[in-house]
Amino acid sequence: MRRPRSRPEGSAAVMDARPSQAQVLQELQVLRDFDPGPELERRVAFLAEDLRASGRRALVLGISGGVDSLVAGAMAQRAVSRLRAAGTRAEFVAMRLPYGRQHDAAEAARCIAFIAPDRVHEVDVQCTVDALRAALLAAGVDLGDAGTADFLVGNIKARARMVAQYAAAGACDGLVIGTDHAAEALMGFFTKHGDGAADVLPLAGLSKRRVRALGLALGAPAELVMKVPTADLESLAPLKPDEQAFGVSYDTIDDYLEGLPIDPAAERRIVAQYLATAHKRAPARRPA
Repeated sequence: MRRPRSRPEGSAAVMDARPSQAQVLQELQVLRDFDPGPELERRVAFLAEDLRASGRRALVLGISGGVDSLVAGAMAQRAVSRLRAAGTRAEFVAMRLPYGRQHDAAEAARCIAFIAPDRVHEVDVQCTVDALRAALLAAGVDLGDAGTADFLVGNIKARARMVAQYAAAGACDGLVIGTDHAAEALMGFFTKHGDGAADVLPLAGLSKRRVRALGLALGAPAELVMKVPTADLESLAPLKPDEQAFGVSYDTIDDYLEGLPIDPAAERRIVAQYLATAHKRAPARRPA
Protein backbone atom coordinates (compact mmCIF):
# COMPACT_ATOMS: atom_id res chain seq x y z
CA MET A 1 0.00 0.00 0.00
CA ARG A 2 1.90 3.01 -1.22
CA ARG A 3 1.45 6.41 -2.75
CA PRO A 4 -0.07 7.51 -6.08
CA ARG A 5 1.55 10.17 -8.17
CA SER A 6 0.51 13.75 -7.57
CA ARG A 7 -0.59 15.81 -10.52
CA PRO A 8 2.02 18.39 -11.58
CA GLU A 9 0.66 21.70 -10.33
CA GLY A 10 1.96 25.11 -9.43
CA SER A 11 1.92 28.61 -10.84
CA ALA A 12 4.00 31.75 -10.92
CA ALA A 13 1.92 33.11 -8.05
CA VAL A 14 2.62 30.01 -5.98
CA MET A 15 6.32 30.14 -6.76
CA ASP A 16 6.50 33.81 -5.66
CA ALA A 17 5.67 32.59 -2.14
CA ARG A 18 8.23 29.79 -2.13
CA PRO A 19 9.61 29.02 1.33
CA SER A 20 13.28 28.67 2.14
CA GLN A 21 14.86 25.25 2.50
CA ALA A 22 15.20 25.84 6.24
CA GLN A 23 11.50 26.68 6.55
CA VAL A 24 10.48 23.50 4.73
CA LEU A 25 12.71 21.36 6.94
CA GLN A 26 11.27 22.97 10.05
CA GLU A 27 7.69 22.47 8.85
CA LEU A 28 8.36 18.79 8.11
CA GLN A 29 10.23 18.40 11.43
CA VAL A 30 13.27 16.88 9.76
CA LEU A 31 15.97 15.88 12.22
CA ARG A 32 19.19 17.84 12.01
CA ASP A 33 21.30 14.94 13.29
CA PHE A 34 20.69 11.25 12.71
CA ASP A 35 22.26 8.14 14.21
CA PRO A 36 20.43 4.94 13.16
CA GLY A 37 20.89 2.99 16.40
CA PRO A 38 19.64 5.58 18.91
CA GLU A 39 16.98 6.79 16.46
CA LEU A 40 15.63 3.27 16.02
CA GLU A 41 15.40 2.85 19.80
CA ARG A 42 13.69 6.25 20.18
CA ARG A 43 11.01 5.39 17.64
CA VAL A 44 10.35 1.89 18.96
CA ALA A 45 9.99 3.37 22.46
CA PHE A 46 7.64 5.99 21.06
CA LEU A 47 5.39 3.33 19.50
CA ALA A 48 5.32 1.30 22.70
CA GLU A 49 4.50 4.28 24.89
CA ASP A 50 1.93 5.67 22.48
CA LEU A 51 0.06 2.36 22.38
CA ARG A 52 0.27 1.96 26.17
CA ALA A 53 -0.97 5.49 26.81
CA SER A 54 -3.84 5.09 24.35
CA GLY A 55 -5.31 2.20 26.30
CA ARG A 56 -5.55 0.20 23.07
CA ARG A 57 -4.00 -3.22 22.65
CA ALA A 58 -2.87 -3.51 19.03
CA LEU A 59 -0.99 -1.81 16.22
CA VAL A 60 -2.26 -2.39 12.68
CA LEU A 61 -0.36 -1.81 9.43
CA GLY A 62 -0.68 -2.79 5.79
CA ILE A 63 2.50 -4.44 4.47
CA SER A 64 3.09 -3.62 0.82
CA GLY A 65 6.51 -5.09 0.09
CA GLY A 66 8.28 -1.72 0.23
CA VAL A 67 10.85 -0.51 2.71
CA ASP A 68 8.54 1.93 4.49
CA SER A 69 6.02 -0.65 5.68
CA LEU A 70 8.86 -3.10 6.29
CA VAL A 71 10.58 -0.71 8.70
CA ALA A 72 7.39 0.54 10.35
CA GLY A 73 6.14 -3.03 10.76
CA ALA A 74 9.39 -4.30 12.25
CA MET A 75 9.43 -1.40 14.72
CA ALA A 76 5.81 -2.11 15.64
CA GLN A 77 6.57 -5.76 16.31
CA ARG A 78 9.47 -4.77 18.55
CA ALA A 79 7.25 -2.27 20.37
CA VAL A 80 4.46 -4.74 21.16
CA SER A 81 6.99 -7.42 22.16
CA ARG A 82 8.49 -4.93 24.60
CA LEU A 83 5.06 -4.17 26.07
CA ARG A 84 4.24 -7.85 26.49
CA ALA A 85 7.57 -8.42 28.22
CA ALA A 86 6.52 -5.72 30.69
CA GLY A 87 3.17 -7.43 31.29
CA THR A 88 0.99 -5.31 29.01
CA ARG A 89 -1.32 -7.00 26.54
CA ALA A 90 -0.31 -5.94 23.02
CA GLU A 91 -0.04 -7.34 19.50
CA PHE A 92 0.93 -6.31 16.02
CA VAL A 93 -1.53 -7.09 13.23
CA ALA A 94 -0.12 -7.00 9.70
CA MET A 95 -2.46 -6.75 6.75
CA ARG A 96 -1.91 -7.76 3.16
CA LEU A 97 -4.17 -5.66 0.94
CA PRO A 98 -3.65 -6.62 -2.70
CA TYR A 99 -5.75 -5.45 -5.61
CA GLY A 100 -6.11 -8.78 -7.36
CA ARG A 101 -2.68 -9.99 -8.43
CA GLN A 102 0.19 -8.05 -6.85
CA HIS A 103 3.28 -8.00 -9.05
CA ASP A 104 5.70 -7.83 -6.12
CA ALA A 105 3.80 -10.21 -3.85
CA ALA A 106 6.97 -12.25 -3.29
CA GLU A 107 8.71 -9.24 -1.73
CA ALA A 108 5.67 -8.56 0.45
CA ALA A 109 5.78 -12.16 1.67
CA ARG A 110 9.47 -11.77 2.50
CA CYS A 111 8.71 -8.60 4.46
CA ILE A 112 6.06 -10.46 6.45
CA ALA A 113 8.50 -13.28 7.12
CA PHE A 114 11.12 -10.85 8.41
CA ILE A 115 8.72 -8.91 10.61
CA ALA A 116 7.05 -12.05 12.02
CA PRO A 117 3.79 -10.30 13.01
CA ASP A 118 1.57 -11.69 15.72
CA ARG A 119 -1.27 -11.94 13.21
CA VAL A 120 -1.66 -11.51 9.45
CA HIS A 121 -4.89 -10.81 7.60
CA GLU A 122 -5.15 -10.72 3.80
CA VAL A 123 -7.99 -8.73 2.25
CA ASP A 124 -8.25 -8.36 -1.53
CA VAL A 125 -9.68 -4.89 -2.17
CA GLN A 126 -10.39 -5.47 -5.88
CA CYS A 127 -14.09 -6.29 -5.52
CA THR A 128 -14.67 -3.14 -3.44
CA VAL A 129 -12.68 -0.88 -5.76
CA ASP A 130 -14.24 -2.27 -8.94
CA ALA A 131 -17.74 -2.05 -7.49
CA LEU A 132 -17.25 1.58 -6.51
CA ARG A 133 -15.85 2.45 -9.92
CA ALA A 134 -18.84 0.78 -11.59
CA ALA A 135 -21.24 2.62 -9.28
CA LEU A 136 -19.63 5.97 -10.09
CA LEU A 137 -19.90 5.35 -13.81
CA ALA A 138 -23.49 4.17 -13.44
CA ALA A 139 -24.28 7.39 -11.58
CA GLY A 140 -22.94 9.41 -14.50
CA VAL A 141 -19.65 10.49 -12.93
CA ASP A 142 -17.13 11.19 -15.71
CA LEU A 143 -13.78 9.72 -14.64
CA GLY A 144 -12.07 11.11 -17.73
CA ASP A 145 -9.84 9.37 -20.22
CA ALA A 146 -8.14 6.05 -19.52
CA GLY A 147 -5.09 7.60 -17.84
CA THR A 148 -7.09 9.95 -15.65
CA ALA A 149 -9.51 7.21 -14.64
CA ASP A 150 -6.61 4.92 -13.77
CA PHE A 151 -5.15 7.63 -11.54
CA LEU A 152 -8.48 8.26 -9.81
CA VAL A 153 -9.07 4.55 -9.27
CA GLY A 154 -5.56 4.31 -7.81
CA ASN A 155 -6.66 6.74 -5.12
CA ILE A 156 -9.77 4.62 -4.53
CA LYS A 157 -7.47 1.63 -3.97
CA ALA A 158 -5.49 3.53 -1.34
CA ARG A 159 -8.65 4.65 0.43
CA ALA A 160 -10.18 1.18 0.33
CA ARG A 161 -7.05 -0.21 1.94
CA MET A 162 -7.26 2.31 4.74
CA VAL A 163 -10.95 1.48 5.26
CA ALA A 164 -9.93 -2.17 5.69
CA GLN A 165 -7.17 -1.28 8.15
CA TYR A 166 -9.46 0.84 10.29
CA ALA A 167 -12.10 -1.90 10.29
CA ALA A 168 -9.48 -4.40 11.47
CA ALA A 169 -8.20 -1.93 14.05
CA GLY A 170 -11.72 -1.43 15.34
CA ALA A 171 -12.16 -5.19 15.65
CA CYS A 172 -8.97 -5.67 17.67
CA ASP A 173 -9.02 -2.40 19.63
CA GLY A 174 -6.02 -1.12 17.73
CA LEU A 175 -4.32 1.93 16.29
CA VAL A 176 -3.48 2.26 12.59
CA ILE A 177 0.13 2.96 11.71
CA GLY A 178 0.94 5.21 8.77
CA THR A 179 4.18 5.07 6.80
CA ASP A 180 4.43 8.74 5.86
CA HIS A 181 7.96 10.14 6.00
CA ALA A 182 9.52 13.47 5.09
CA ALA A 183 10.42 12.59 1.49
CA GLU A 184 6.85 11.69 0.59
CA ALA A 185 5.38 14.48 2.71
CA LEU A 186 7.63 16.94 0.88
CA MET A 187 6.33 15.80 -2.51
CA GLY A 188 2.72 15.31 -1.38
CA PHE A 189 3.08 11.73 -2.59
CA PHE A 190 0.22 10.10 -0.75
CA THR A 191 -3.53 9.77 -1.09
CA LYS A 192 -5.44 12.26 1.01
CA HIS A 193 -7.66 10.33 3.45
CA GLY A 194 -6.13 7.14 2.05
CA ASP A 195 -2.64 6.09 3.05
CA GLY A 196 -2.33 9.64 4.39
CA ALA A 197 -4.80 8.71 7.15
CA ALA A 198 -3.37 7.08 10.28
CA ASP A 199 -3.26 7.29 14.06
CA VAL A 200 0.50 7.21 14.49
CA LEU A 201 3.41 8.00 12.14
CA PRO A 202 6.64 6.35 13.34
CA LEU A 203 8.64 7.38 10.23
CA ALA A 204 7.73 11.08 10.37
CA GLY A 205 10.58 13.48 9.69
CA LEU A 206 12.84 10.93 8.00
CA SER A 207 14.34 11.11 4.54
CA LYS A 208 14.11 7.98 2.42
CA ARG A 209 17.78 7.11 2.96
CA ARG A 210 17.26 7.42 6.71
CA VAL A 211 14.28 5.05 6.53
CA ARG A 212 16.59 2.64 4.73
CA ALA A 213 19.27 3.13 7.37
CA LEU A 214 16.76 2.11 10.04
CA GLY A 215 15.88 -0.94 7.95
CA LEU A 216 19.51 -2.02 7.89
CA ALA A 217 19.82 -1.31 11.61
CA LEU A 218 16.86 -3.64 12.14
CA GLY A 219 18.72 -6.36 10.25
CA ALA A 220 16.29 -6.47 7.33
CA PRO A 221 17.55 -8.04 4.08
CA ALA A 222 19.42 -5.43 2.04
CA GLU A 223 17.56 -6.28 -1.17
CA LEU A 224 14.25 -5.42 0.52
CA VAL A 225 15.62 -2.27 2.08
CA MET A 226 17.04 -1.06 -1.24
CA LYS A 227 14.11 -2.18 -3.42
CA VAL A 228 13.02 0.43 -5.98
CA PRO A 229 10.11 2.32 -4.36
CA THR A 230 6.79 2.11 -6.19
CA ALA A 231 3.26 3.15 -5.30
CA ASP A 232 1.89 0.44 -7.62
CA LEU A 233 -1.56 2.01 -7.68
CA GLU A 234 -1.90 2.52 -11.41
CA SER A 235 -3.09 -0.58 -13.26
CA LEU A 236 -1.88 0.84 -16.59
CA ALA A 237 1.64 1.22 -15.21
CA PRO A 238 2.24 -1.56 -12.66
CA LEU A 239 5.28 -1.08 -10.39
CA LYS A 240 5.89 2.41 -11.78
CA PRO A 241 8.85 3.82 -9.81
CA ASP A 242 8.06 6.74 -7.53
CA GLU A 243 11.01 8.66 -8.99
CA GLN A 244 9.42 8.53 -12.44
CA ALA A 245 6.39 10.31 -11.03
CA PHE A 246 8.54 12.80 -9.10
CA GLY A 247 10.79 13.82 -11.98
CA VAL A 248 13.65 13.89 -9.46
CA SER A 249 15.47 11.14 -7.59
CA TYR A 250 15.07 10.19 -3.96
CA ASP A 251 18.75 10.99 -3.52
CA THR A 252 18.07 14.57 -4.64
CA ILE A 253 15.00 14.83 -2.41
CA ASP A 254 16.98 13.42 0.52
CA ASP A 255 19.85 15.84 -0.08
CA TYR A 256 17.34 18.70 0.06
CA LEU A 257 15.81 17.32 3.26
CA GLU A 258 19.21 16.93 4.87
CA GLY A 259 20.06 20.58 4.20
CA LEU A 260 22.45 20.01 1.32
CA PRO A 261 22.60 22.16 -1.82
CA ILE A 262 20.96 20.63 -4.91
CA ASP A 263 20.57 21.55 -8.57
CA PRO A 264 18.46 24.75 -8.80
CA ALA A 265 16.06 23.24 -11.36
CA ALA A 266 15.47 20.22 -9.11
CA GLU A 267 14.91 22.51 -6.13
CA ARG A 268 12.34 24.52 -8.07
CA ARG A 269 10.46 21.33 -8.96
CA ILE A 270 10.55 20.06 -5.37
CA VAL A 271 9.36 23.35 -3.89
CA ALA A 272 6.64 23.74 -6.53
CA GLN A 273 5.32 20.27 -5.70
CA TYR A 274 5.54 21.00 -1.97
CA LEU A 275 3.45 24.14 -2.39
CA ALA A 276 0.98 22.59 -4.82
CA THR A 277 0.25 19.74 -2.40
CA ALA A 278 0.03 21.86 0.76
CA HIS A 279 -3.69 21.05 1.06
CA LYS A 280 -2.79 17.39 1.67
CA ARG A 281 -0.74 18.23 4.74
CA ALA A 282 -3.12 20.84 6.16
CA PRO A 283 -6.14 20.19 8.39
CA ALA A 284 -9.56 20.75 6.88
CA ARG A 285 -10.41 24.44 6.62
CA ARG A 286 -13.25 25.90 8.67
CA PRO A 287 -14.86 29.33 9.08
CA ALA A 288 -13.05 31.73 11.37
